[in-house]
Amino acid sequence: MPVAELEALMMNLGEPRWRGRQLAEAMYCQRVTEMDAFTTLPKSVRGRLAESGWGVGRPEIVSVFKSADGTERYLVRGNDDQTVETVWMPEGDGGEAGDGSEVEVEGNSILPSSLLSEPVRKDGAPARIEDEAPTRVADRAPTRSWDRATICVSSQVGCAVNCRFCLTAKLGLQRNLTAGEIAGQVVAVLDRHGAEVGRDRVNLVFMGMGEPFLNYDHFMAAVRLLVEEVGISPLRMTVSTSGIVPGIERFAQEPDSVRPKLAISLNAPNDALREEVMPINRKWPIDAVVDAVRKVPLRPRERVTFEYVLLGGLTDRPEQAAEVAQLVRRAGLPAKVNLIAWNPGPGIEYFMPSFESVERFRCRLAGEGVPVFLRRPRGRDIYAACGQLKRTLKA
Repeated sequence: MPVAELEALMMNLGEPRWRGRQLAEAMYCQRVTEMDAFTTLPKSVRGRLAESGWGVGRPEIVSVFKSADGTERYLVRGNDDQTVETVWMPEGDGGEAGDGSEVEVEGNSILPSSLLSEPVRKDGAPARIEDEAPTRVADRAPTRSWDRATICVSSQVGCAVNCRFCLTAKLGLQRNLTAGEIAGQVVAVLDRHGAEVGRDRVNLVFMGMGEPFLNYDHFMAAVRLLVEEVGISPLRMTVSTSGIVPGIERFAQEPDSVRPKLAISLNAPNDALREEVMPINRKWPIDAVVDAVRKVPLRPRERVTFEYVLLGGLTDRPEQAAEVAQLVRRAGLPAKVNLIAWNPGPGIEYFMPSFESVERFRCRLAGEGVPVFLRRPRGRDIYAACGQLKRTLKA
């Protein structure tokens, strides 16, 4: 609930309007989870709230999976027994590099070959996965091993878009998440790591389970909660869409004060190949998506990101890089390309690109004058990397 609704709630209980602000401060900034901990409210008020059936509905981290690289993947339970996935990436994955915002980081020009050759099984699955019982932030040691971090957030349970290279697609769409379930993932993870908004450099990417623009109202309501109540700048947020044109057009109408940066999952250089790996392209082909993106009023220095998953032997050839460069130039947008070496998963019949093919593709794009960056795979060994979220419990 945003502060306006909390104020109305308190007034309905016969309390001053400003009590609603106290509730918001406790839930979103102090990250209180129990009614008894609202110590800024009189005990009698807390009692009336409880008697009326009110409680703090923050999603619960029920399982934690830890990667060798420090990444953590969480199964998070919301308003029912279903779980969604959220990922914590200490030091990020380089996805913000070159986006023109005040929080961009230096881009990597070369992806170490070791990051393309982590152990995998014969079926393409990561070699190991370890589980740990969830840990309350109060029980954690007050040590810190990160300077900056990125949280990858889900917007739906499963996904309906059915990208052929993505494990999440195998779940199908089970339901939309509410605004509180989306924003609550962020608050729960911030709490786990003791992160302080305004002090710590934490970025958000809405690139987890689901297509945010197919749950537009709840997604944007969550963004408003995170901006207005939690205090995170929209310049520290990026939303990725597979190309839902009506959603992009609505997004273009959002004010700068609450509009995250925009990333488009391109993943192929032309419509024919994109239809093969992303069936959504049959409804909204590349030109329609680009036309919609042109309507988004970018901030000074801001760039649109085109995300491109490199599938070995299919979308990783140098001549395809030239096609992508031509597409970006034709779009006429301040833009950059993020390359993602495909992350394997069981039951998906694609191949990881070689280190050499990734470098050839990157060099060809750069040679064509396109700003290009490589996103580091994070948590591949625990099914936490891009395209791997499927609520996997064991390898």
